Amino acid sequence: MIATVILSELLRHKPLKQLALLLSLILLPAVAVAGTLSIIGSNRWVQAAYIYDGDTFRTSKGERIRLLGINTPEVGHNRQRPQPFSKEASKRLKQLIAGKVVQLSFDKERRDIYGRTLAQLYLRDGRWINKILVREGLAQLYVFEPNHRWSRALLAAEQQARAEKLGLWSSKRFKIVAATNIRNRHIGQFRLVTGTIKQAKKWGFKLARLHISIPHKYRSFFKHPPTLKAGQPVTVRGVIRTSPAGDYFLALHSPFDIEVRR
Repeated sequence: MIATVILSELLRHKPLKQLALLLSLILLPAVAVAGTLSIIGSNRWVQAAYIYDGDTFRTSKGERIRLLGINTPEVGHNRQRPQPFSKEASKRLKQLIAGKVVQLSFDKERRDIYGRTLAQLYLRDGRWINKILVREGLAQLYVFEPNHRWSRALLAAEQQARAEKLGLWSSKRFKIVAATNIRNRHIGQFRLVTGTIKQAKKWGFKLARLHISIPHKYRSFFKHPPTLKAGQPVTVRGVIRTSPAGDYFLALHSPFDIEVRR
């Protein structure tokens, strides 16, 4: 912008046209380079020093990085038992990035409530770590709005892994559960649930005994209420909860939390 103003002013004086031409050859490439650097500046490189689990690691400078848009099985804390394929996910991430310099790529929000940096992760050869873990069945799509820039590609990778029953999709703990089979043992679990819509309203619907809703605070992430009707087969994802009356509930936080099957 500065170079353009300078050149415009110079060209008003005919004797200076040759000087203006010379300046254009000098300044404009510099402006182009600066513009390129500003784009690249949205990404940065770090060295992976310590792997906590399948989706979290620490850099050589002590920064904690959480892989954005995915979730791997929990390794187990305190008295909690590790979930199936948690060790495999941790081992795979370590194999892919331990000691290496990796690129972080960001979405709208760069930190979570725990102060961890949220990022997509790339190796120098261009391999996309988040997608690799999902495609190999070691992670599942986990969208935290407004960060959904890569969600469509990650969902496609997950659907392939699910179809091939890779990794966690082969385990009873993570396989997709039918809405008619929801029981108290599922309460508190993040699950994928499939079923046929029984009743449909503007911001919710029902699958067997499972009530699906889109809470007010998440509706802004949906361009419009989902166009759904009774009889449509869908797959939803979220935490299963219950009411004192014994009904089951699941809240959708993102448009990527529902798949309408054809």
